Amino acid sequence: MAAFLAASGIGSGKASAWEGTLDKIAERKTITIGHREDAVPFSYRGPDGRIIGYSTELCERIADGIKRHLGLDELTIEYTPATAATRFVLIKSGKADLECTTTTNTAERRQQVDFSYPHFITATRFVSKKRDGLTDLNSLAGRSVASTTGTVNIEQLQALNRERNLNISVMLAKTHSDAFALVESGKASAFVMDGILLAALVATSADPLMYQISLETLGPPEPYGILMPKGDTAFREVVNSTLHDLYVRGDVLDIYNRWFMSPIPPDGRNLNLPVSPQLHEVFRNPQGLDQ
Repeated sequence: MAAFLAASGIGSGKASAWEGTLDKIAERKTITIGHREDAVPFSYRGPDGRIIGYSTELCERIADGIKRHLGLDELTIEYTPATAATRFVLIKSGKADLECTTTTNTAERRQQVDFSYPHFITATRFVSKKRDGLTDLNSLAGRSVASTTGTVNIEQLQALNRERNLNISVMLAKTHSDAFALVESGKASAFVMDGILLAALVATSADPLMYQISLETLGPPEPYGILMPKGDTAFREVVNSTLHDLYVRGDVLDIYNRWFMSPIPPDGRNLNLPVSPQLHEVFRNPQGLDQ
């Protein structure tokens, strides 16, 4: 620890000698986490105004691991809002140390940022009103379909739209809630997004029985990961080491069950979504994708 402090300039009177994320966190005794306002149950604002959720809780555990690693007596967590459009900028600019929401780990994105071990796996689907009888992607031909700007889901939708000549009119929304509202109001026939996020929106809607989520997926299952600065190996190792311990000890299952198998705020709905076999394997043997 003394060697670390000397190398980083902490305690030596050297001002703001940030050579990496851990140095910055140690000097400021603060870690900044990017969050969402409406990504239930991963990252959202609870009834009391606090930022809560599955991804949020994982990052709070990571913050504890960083605090122990740095030997800090205290570590303050600051939260900063992130959207699908701003999340990568927040990490690349240093305005957030971690982005703890619902970001899919793809090869293209790994050119900009690093990802933690996966913490969830899902696939792109669409939600629509049952009365419309929209059972697969082809049934959306010629209709207006919403999705959230800055997501891989839009790319998948646009690619299939061109490939199948579906003539779908894509409506872009800033947030998942905004996109779902377009379906609620009838302005869009469907909303294309990660299946788990659609399930959460339906479960917390005024009338969940009005909606159905497609069985057809627009692509293969893909992992969510926590965003970190690109190339900061020391920081990534501490993050992944903390997750590794949570996973292999089984503590992650308690966290998972709290958000996916129990009543959650704001209204006590239960998603009743058991851990999938693919996610069980991730927890049993956590590995990072190629950086």
